[in-house]
Amino acid sequence: MKHDAQFRKLRLRQLDRALSVFAQARHSQRPRSGWLAAIREAQGIPLRQIAKTLAVTPQAVQKLQVSEANDAISLKCLRQAAEAMGCELVYALLPRSGTLTDAVEDSQRQSAAERILAAEHTMVLEDQGAGDVQKRIAEEQVLP
Repeated sequence: MKHDAQFRKLRLRQLDRALSVFAQARHSQRPRSGWLAAIREAQGIPLRQIAKTLAVTPQAVQKLQVSEANDAISLKCLRQAAEAMGCELVYALLPRSGTLTDAVEDSQRQSAAERILAAEHTMVLEDQGAGDVQKRIAEEQVLP
């Protein structure tokens, strides 16, 4: 059990380091037309050139661009289209705020609070309330 907790803690630190380079990208807005169309147009690449590389029709490339702009494209198709334009797809999942470690700690803090508050409620009903709920929550919180 202790080994698993140490491994999870190490893995969280590794992922936090790896994801830190993506933090700034969080504030970038995707072009309304999508990245495929915006980059293709900025590079001056005709639809037919990408279509030829992908062995599809120009209309299929247009559909890929629309799908990407509407969040309906698969990662595989997006990666292939990016490669056809000499680009690379970079993909990551970021916690909504803070680091992955912060997200795990918040989740554990919430779970500990729910357990302590439920037990405290029962004890109060039995006139055995222990008090100092916040201290008990902090003590019960299991860190990764």
